[in-house]
Amino acid sequence: KNLGVMFDSHVSMESHIGLVCQSLHFHLKNIGAVRHLLTEEATNQIVHSLISSRLDYCNSLMFGLPDSLIQRLQRMQNIAARIVTRCSKFSHITPVLKSLHWLPVKSRIRFKILLLMFKAVNGLAPPYLCKLVVQYDPSRDLRSTDQKLLIVPKARCKTLGGRSFAVAGPSEWNKLPLSIRQLESINVFKTSLKTYLFNLYFN
Repeated sequence: KNLGVMFDSHVSMESHIGLVCQSLHFHLKNIGAVRHLLTEEATNQIVHSLISSRLDYCNSLMFGLPDSLIQRLQRMQNIAARIVTRCSKFSHITPVLKSLHWLPVKSRIRFKILLLMFKAVNGLAPPYLCKLVVQYDPSRDLRSTDQKLLIVPKARCKTLGGRSFAVAGPSEWNKLPLSIRQLESINVFKTSLKTYLFNLYFN
């Protein structure tokens, strides 16, 4: 266990996700028990404090995991959304998440990776992360010269190597629209990135 994250020998994150889901289930059960005494705004604040914070903690480590593992966390978020809105457990969850303006778990993981990349590209991240970012600089003038693209190193191992920040970060960064890659303010970047990921998922 390191900084609250449980690692196993294969870095599968199964143990960590199991512990997170266990903790979230405990809090969701307690919130649900007193939901009738709370307003939607108050419930939303409690959920962000106890549920969303745990879903987002070190979630960049979960990039590239199988959907079956991510879906376990998504179920926890779905339960939280139903508690906040008091909708039926049989109702479709996508419109509920959209009404709350919540990014699904997989998009939240991508958001964290891209936020770390923005900090690394602009020298706001720790040096050990900034060193992993290499700007794409072609030997001759091309249309991609001023696109703020990054070099994506080849991964030795498709499973673990592709999940590493050095590979996943630049790969996800290059997929962003140029208008977002060119932003210089971190607050504007976070807002634009969330809007982009939100529209990408729900539209």
